[in-house]
Amino acid sequence: MQIRIIDSLETVPAADWNRLCDAHPLLRHEFLVAMERHGCVGPDFGWHPAHITVHEHGRLVGACPGYLKTNTYGEFVFDHAWADAWQRAGGRWYPKWVSAIPYTPATGPRLLTAANTNQAGIRQAMIDTAIGLCEAQGMSSAHWLFTDENQTTALEKQGLLRRLGCQYHWHNRHYNDFDDFLSRLRSAKRKRIRAERRSVANSGLRIQLVSGEQASPGQLRAASHFYRKTFDEKWGIATFNEAFFTEIAQTMGEQLLLVFALDRERPVAGAICYRSHDTLYGRHWGCDEYHPNLHFELCYYQGIEYCIREGLMCFEPGAQGEHKIARGFLPTPTWSAHWIADIGFRDAVASFLDQETRGMRQHIAVLGEHSPYRRESDPRDAPNTGN
Repeated sequence: MQIRIIDSLETVPAADWNRLCDAHPLLRHEFLVAMERHGCVGPDFGWHPAHITVHEHGRLVGACPGYLKTNTYGEFVFDHAWADAWQRAGGRWYPKWVSAIPYTPATGPRLLTAANTNQAGIRQAMIDTAIGLCEAQGMSSAHWLFTDENQTTALEKQGLLRRLGCQYHWHNRHYNDFDDFLSRLRSAKRKRIRAERRSVANSGLRIQLVSGEQASPGQLRAASHFYRKTFDEKWGIATFNEAFFTEIAQTMGEQLLLVFALDRERPVAGAICYRSHDTLYGRHWGCDEYHPNLHFELCYYQGIEYCIREGLMCFEPGAQGEHKIARGFLPTPTWSAHWIADIGFRDAVASFLDQETRGMRQHIAVLGEHSPYRRESDPRDAPNTGN
């Protein structure tokens, strides 16, 4: 094995990297490298690329997207309390090393391996390399965020601490159309959704779905504008830019989906999504005009209709939002795994996670009691048919 830590994906051929990520849109070389090229990651935002690659006989057989972090921005697995506690004790929490998709709380693999190889050995080598980097540079910790369940278990077996979180995902039970989906809901929820959609239909706005490969420069400019406007008006920093969206529309446009609301031909609101072969990932939204329920239409209902039409089995609309439950999205566990250099502090965090995990499990169970589905139609009671 030849193991390297690289500060840019530009040095890795796109086809080699993509062969490992199984077309996950947010792990694709095109997505990650576009962030590097257009300044979406780097010192300005506290995401310094430090990816791990593994070669055997000159062939890329393992890869792990990684970053040296000087803050916690854009991670969505919040360790503010850990950082504060360690710094109060005289330690230095930053920099730390993180394996994640920047600004993107989407579940997926982080330890990428080639088929027909010693995958367990390659994963072990990447875990050891990340921890070795932290030890060599005196960093406080290493973190794998939004790992899938299998990789979380593998990381836990290596002594990392498992952390449980919660998002709200929609699952497709092979619905024929949106009305078929609605028919599985309780009457009150069904009526509410129909009323919300009717208010948008009566507003005079027209809904338009555009794939990235079909998007015009004006549409990409509008999508970028809506994305930035939400950050400018609410909180945080708009890290993506028009050049980024323009590039990924060209390089992976078939996996980029733009959803617009048009007043005549003028976009007044828009949402940005990405798709794999079985999952839709809702990411960003913004608007120039307020219209009741337009957010629900663009960010949830159009996505559900798209999944049904395209045969996608799962819709992950992003982090947070208990209001999603009433619209068919059910509480779903998410995971992360954490290595902490200081043994005493690691034990303290482990104790905290024991308590937090019990509380999170209770929280997920309570939320699950508010399922909008009729009992016999709850996706949790159906056979596993997808992601």
